[in-house]
Amino acid sequence: MSSHTRMFSFLFFAWLCTGCLGVPMLHYSYSPAVGGGSGTSYSTGGEEGRITGIRVYEQNNAYIKGIQVRYDAIWGDLIGLATGTAQELELIDDETIVQLSGKYYTNYVYQLMFVTSTGRSLVVGQPSYNSFNFYPTHPEAELKLLSGRFNSAGITSVGAHWATFRHQSNSTNVL
Repeated sequence: MSSHTRMFSFLFFAWLCTGCLGVPMLHYSYSPAVGGGSGTSYSTGGEEGRITGIRVYEQNNAYIKGIQVRYDAIWGDLIGLATGTAQELELIDDETIVQLSGKYYTNYVYQLMFVTSTGRSLVVGQPSYNSFNFYPTHPEAELKLLSGRFNSAGITSVGAHWATFRHQSNSTNVL
């Protein structure tokens, strides 16, 4: 493991621990990144709340150029490039992302398919090369964030982070 990978892993773990203070997570699992992995590391996390939308940019007949994730009502930073064709999935109330599949090759991610808890899906990209299928280890977990690497041409790797969320109550019981 390179020093950059160790540092990214440490920083991500530290971020994850501090993120637990805002929205408590339980049953965390990680689907390790696939793809070539060259370029700059990314994480779609940092925003509070749950994922409510996904936007993916595809270079026509090629690979995934960019990804953007919405947490509650706020779109996060664009990862990669906003070029090519954009496809979007907006989640409905209480709908979550429970599976991420797709295709990758040595240099880029070629296809992404997000599947929701209601059976809806968003499929973007080309059905070519090596397949991957990510899902949480806990049956009630949902996608919390994506991580991986990108370069000046597109997304070179993608991994998925899953967690269940503890619902906080504002009510108090009076005896």
